[in-house]
Amino acid sequence: MTGKREELLTHLREKLAKSGFFISDPHSIRSISFDIIARRDKQLLIIKALSNIDSLSPEDAEELRILATTLNGSPMVIGLHSGAGKLEDGILYSRFGIPIISESTFHEHILEGVPPFVYAAPGGLYVRLDGELIRRVREERNISLGMLAEIAGVSRKAIQMYESGMGAMIDIAARLEQFLNEPIVVPLNPFSYTSEVARTLKSFDEFKGLNRDVFEMLREIGYSVTPTIRCPFDALASERDLLLLTGVEEDPRMTARKARVVGNISRVTERKSVIFVQKETSVEAIEGTPLITRDELRRADDADDVLELILQREKRRKT
Repeated sequence: MTGKREELLTHLREKLAKSGFFISDPHSIRSISFDIIARRDKQLLIIKALSNIDSLSPEDAEELRILATTLNGSPMVIGLHSGAGKLEDGILYSRFGIPIISESTFHEHILEGVPPFVYAAPGGLYVRLDGELIRRVREERNISLGMLAEIAGVSRKAIQMYESGMGAMIDIAARLEQFLNEPIVVPLNPFSYTSEVARTLKSFDEFKGLNRDVFEMLREIGYSVTPTIRCPFDALASERDLLLLTGVEEDPRMTARKARVVGNISRVTERKSVIFVQKETSVEAIEGTPLITRDELRRADDADDVLELILQREKRRKT
């Protein structure tokens, strides 16, 4: 155990004891998935302390999730830094579906009752919005979806998604809050853990580069994106009654192969399919599966623009 990690554990035990938690005894067992289990009334915390949060292994994360589900507790990693630098205070991070916060954030939340408001996710920093408050204020003041979308710099569909509970990037939330003059940003509870939250956080951890860019842009224009890890396609993107089998391919040599497999599955399931690619190609579709470039997706204002591209390329293939 490094000196910094040992010091971190000592601080955590002191803060938990001061906050009225009953704490498990220290142990010297190596390669164990947690360091502290603490209970206060019905609240059970399962804590892993790390100097560098990048050292959290998938195996430890999986065991933390199993313990949390079985014991009805909340898994948590308290860390000092990542490979990118010191953990920022007031921000909720995650690895493999496990919530992660800095020591200062833990201290403020446990001892002072000050929760974090910002969480790190693919594409940047986000906040949770009070969707019901946004909708109510907008309707009371006769503000149209279009006007609010213009103020925020997003699509009308994105505003509807915010009103339904989808998080927003910090700059978008700031513009909305300033215009509405209402406290629309709501706090986060790092100890509120469900298996659904874990699956969502974990699934996004698997993706980098073009995948993250594509999924983030799809979310921004109103799609609900569910990444799939062990499938020929990379995600399910849904909007109203439309479900897209979505593939992302950076290697041009693999595009045709992926498009054929995803297209075949889409025909069997009677769903539409699409492959997002890095650069423009000489073909717009492969065996029924349309290809859309990153730049074309970036220019889309809403979900309907993407659907129109898909329908156009399907139609051209059939003529």
